Amino acid sequence: MSVSPSDPASRPASSERRWWTPGVGGIGAASLLSDAGHEIPTSLLPVFLTSTLGAPAAALGVIEGIADGVAGVSRLAGGALADDPDRRRSTAIAGYTVTPVLSALIAGATAVWQVGVLRVGAWAARGLRVPARNALLADLVPREAYGRAYGFERAMDNLGAIIGPLLAIALVASVGVRSAIALSVIPGLLAVAAIVYAARRIRASRSTERRPIRLQIRPVLQGELRRTMVAIAAFELGNVAATLLILRSTDLLTQTHTQGEAVQISLWLYAGYNAAATAASLIAGHAGDRFGARRMFVVGVATFLLAYIAFAVTGARVPVLAGAFALAGCGIGIVETSEHATVAARAPDSIRGSAFGVLAAIQSVGNVVASSVAGLLWTLVSPSWAFAWAGVWMIASLVACTRFRPSAS
Repeated sequence: MSVSPSDPASRPASSERRWWTPGVGGIGAASLLSDAGHEIPTSLLPVFLTSTLGAPAAALGVIEGIADGVAGVSRLAGGALADDPDRRRSTAIAGYTVTPVLSALIAGATAVWQVGVLRVGAWAARGLRVPARNALLADLVPREAYGRAYGFERAMDNLGAIIGPLLAIALVASVGVRSAIALSVIPGLLAVAAIVYAARRIRASRSTERRPIRLQIRPVLQGELRRTMVAIAAFELGNVAATLLILRSTDLLTQTHTQGEAVQISLWLYAGYNAAATAASLIAGHAGDRFGARRMFVVGVATFLLAYIAFAVTGARVPVLAGAFALAGCGIGIVETSEHATVAARAPDSIRGSAFGVLAAIQSVGNVVASSVAGLLWTLVSPSWAFAWAGVWMIASLVACTRFRPSAS
């Protein structure tokens, strides 16, 4: 997996200034606000399901797995829509609108199946918008700055994921779990305004004829991009939902703390996870533009492997759990940035939406297996087995990176 760094001598003198524009800022703001909104119900979902509704851990894993699976299908559809430069704008706006509304409605759920339906619907809308947003971002920056642009977007997304759990902590203390989930709609709707602003910064297509809605999988899965997808697929098969990390921490800490204390500490640790992801995204973006994304991808996967080892063997020790969350956060920040920059660089504009759709679908389908199987192993055997299984896939991804080296770097 590689994004060959451009020759510095060939870069325009203004490239360092040109990559950040008001449009890029708008997309970053949309990612921050949207993530802040949906991280509130995400952070509270484990305790809402297991304590408020009395569901087992397996229910959390299955709901998250199914939601990611449906999101994968919708991301494929979103990729087909995003191949058209004009259609990708309306797709992004619609997805950013529906997601916070359905997520907030979880507050009124009285049964596990209701949570599942709303979570799946919210994630379907979220999946639909992802290829469109990523394609819009590529429209806004020069090719040699893709790493920095996607690193910035990922950093803003992760910064929102820091704000979300902190808001959840404050809201739970003041209004309770259900009301906190309901209020998550506010930052989500502000994200809609931000993505509308960003979309207006992109010059409208001169063509009056829209491209047909057709998902172009075969052109995407060719050459080096296909080899890249193999390594990504192996990684995603072990990339379990972050809610399972929160549940692991909460379960361990209830051995030495009250449940309320365990939940609050776990949410703070999750905020640390997202802080690490924010910093790692920015660093990985700059490093990827300079040294190549394959190297950064390998670093990210290896970091995840260390995190899963820590989650598998640790006890109720807050410093060790904090380190595990930080490692996992660094891993996801590095990996997601390098994945997006690679696809943006290797896919021509005519199939860029489909390329991002295929990438997102691989991510989601892999997460279905990762979260569902981990949840079942957790319930039937032990949490350690769940994280060991995920770690095996990290090793498989590292092997794929070595086996499927691109012909040129």
